[in-house]
Amino acid sequence: MKKILLIITVLIFSNVFSQQKELTLKDAVLSRSKGLTPENVARLQWVSGTQNYIYLKDKQFIIKSSSGKKVAKFGIEKFNKVFPELKKLPSIKSINATELVFESKSQMIHFDYKKGKEISKITYDEKAANKDYNKRVKALAYTVDNNLFVAQGVGAGVAVTEVKDKNIVSGQAIHRYEFGISKGTFWSPKGNYLAFYQKDESNVTDYPLVDVTTYPTTLDNIKYPMAGQKSEKAKIGIFSMKGWKTSYLNIDTKDEHYLTNLSWTPDEKYVLVAEVNRAQNHFSYNRYDVITGEKINTIFEEKNDRWVEPEHDAVFLPNSNTEFIWMSERDGFMNLYLYNIDGKLINQLTKFKFIVNSILGFDKKGGNVFVDATGPDPRNLHVYKINIVTGKLTNITPKSGIHNCKLSDDGTYLIDNFSNLTTPREVFLVNTKTGKANSILKAVNPLKNYRLGETAFVKLKSKDGFDLYGRIIKPANFDTSKKYPVLVYVYGGTHLQLVKNNWLGGAKLWMHWLATQKEYIVFTIDNRGSASRGFAFESVIHRKAGDAGMEDQLTGVDYLKTLPYVDDKRIAVHGWSYGGFMASSLMLRHPGVYTTGVAGGPVTDWKYYEVMYGERYMDTPEENPEGYANSRVGKYLEDLEGKLLIIHGSVDPTVVPQHSMTLLKEAVDKEVQLDFFTYPMHPHNVRGKDRVHLMQKVLDYVIENNN
Repeated sequence: MKKILLIITVLIFSNVFSQQKELTLKDAVLSRSKGLTPENVARLQWVSGTQNYIYLKDKQFIIKSSSGKKVAKFGIEKFNKVFPELKKLPSIKSINATELVFESKSQMIHFDYKKGKEISKITYDEKAANKDYNKRVKALAYTVDNNLFVAQGVGAGVAVTEVKDKNIVSGQAIHRYEFGISKGTFWSPKGNYLAFYQKDESNVTDYPLVDVTTYPTTLDNIKYPMAGQKSEKAKIGIFSMKGWKTSYLNIDTKDEHYLTNLSWTPDEKYVLVAEVNRAQNHFSYNRYDVITGEKINTIFEEKNDRWVEPEHDAVFLPNSNTEFIWMSERDGFMNLYLYNIDGKLINQLTKFKFIVNSILGFDKKGGNVFVDATGPDPRNLHVYKINIVTGKLTNITPKSGIHNCKLSDDGTYLIDNFSNLTTPREVFLVNTKTGKANSILKAVNPLKNYRLGETAFVKLKSKDGFDLYGRIIKPANFDTSKKYPVLVYVYGGTHLQLVKNNWLGGAKLWMHWLATQKEYIVFTIDNRGSASRGFAFESVIHRKAGDAGMEDQLTGVDYLKTLPYVDDKRIAVHGWSYGGFMASSLMLRHPGVYTTGVAGGPVTDWKYYEVMYGERYMDTPEENPEGYANSRVGKYLEDLEGKLLIIHGSVDPTVVPQHSMTLLKEAVDKEVQLDFFTYPMHPHNVRGKDRVHLMQKVLDYVIENNN
């Protein structure tokens, strides 16, 4: 009888195991298109001015109230009565209780979806880019090549700038998207003015990228200011929608200082600008008169021996033209400060020892401000309600994990898109007064039928006492008596955090393929210099990129060596961009620790990197020759033990190909063998179907050589 039961048990477990699917690398890399990412609520957003929200389901837009009652439902037929040319539902740019805005065939269309009729239409050049629509005045700002235009109605747009010199670029993001800059146009609150960035790149050197798809190849020069070299000069223009005239703020940037964090006062009288010196250790927050262009006053200044990096615009209190909230890391963590435009610090609203990520908005009366912040555990993201007068603090989303939230206009409800290590996704509607949460979606685990291993968090200590957070992925059918090889995946640079308390701990699905299909342990640790930990943790890299980060990565290796199931003679390392710099540096500066390295898009010499990012962290090559010399990857080539593969996109405009090319030349000069692969016509990242090829290349190299 016991024998029969044993046979039945074995058969049951064998049958369950046989029903589990095996993850392929292609499916892992293309997980979204393969249905292996958690279900989401499509096109979910608030309906402006209401407590209703809209989403897409079964080819129908559905609008519901905060109580869950269906308010409206419409599909393509509603649009086709007026726009028969539409073949599918358009993306909604903005929506209120009766009207919405969408784009179609070089048109921005204002549509009354209740009555089913067109309200207005704007036509624009088919080459238009950087489109910025103002629904209040029904106007569209956009760029064509290096100039800026504004359109209202049907017909040609009005030229805001008409500059033939291609070195003068208007209406686009400046300073290479640093300082939180993501665009180049800024409508005033009432829509009477358009502020815009303009950059003069006349003194910036050309960097040649080559298009190999033409016959013969053709040259594509981009502007790329390298550390210590000439940079762009910025201006801020003001275009009047009433006078249809353009003027400029009176700011002298011959010294190549930076203009950022542009904000309007609600009464449209002033523009606020953070002016950062090129050394990036001092900035002034200045107020300018819109009509005269003259500076009124400096509201405040910030200085730091390492760097200052203002990244957030001023957020004015509701119903106030003079009081605003400023986000600053001046006390070591990103906190909120209440100022007025005359320069008075009214109050420090938060004194967190953790990071505020952003301001989401206010409640209806303006007495409370809502922010998302990590809370004490930097792997999480929560929403906090803060009373502006009393400072009372309420965590509205207390469940451990990542809460990506959108606040309703009146601050009464949050749409909370939540996940954590073991929760694929849950979408809630949260009442910000009561904390009550109603479920909109609870996604099933898209990987429930796949054979996968365990993901767990670890916490270590840096040598100077900081907590270091890591993630370890084990193979399926993990056996503590076996010895497993390891791949360490690294980034390590600023503005990025790899280990988070979201679905799968932030791990990519290819890591699970490697763990399960090739029986690897995959390990990641966020070293000092990484994001979301405060200024002291991040700024330790100043003038010596990589040093503290490598020390922490080796702390991670020391931890791995304490695990009886780790084969410490078979540890490989892989990273991209800053992670490529880290991976190649770890291989060369700590020979023998790793058998194999794959460095993608690596910074190999910081003097070849851009002014804005590079000089913030490393100063200029002239100011910091020792730091540049010691961080140069090629310096350590002759110490290579094991195998190192360098991968680079042939038209990378971020980490330009010169990084890899000069490293390869030096390797030839020193008679050191490196492996190299390029992805023709790919920029800084390899995306789309070609990413499968990339990950196959990376992981095949690791598997073949990590022995």
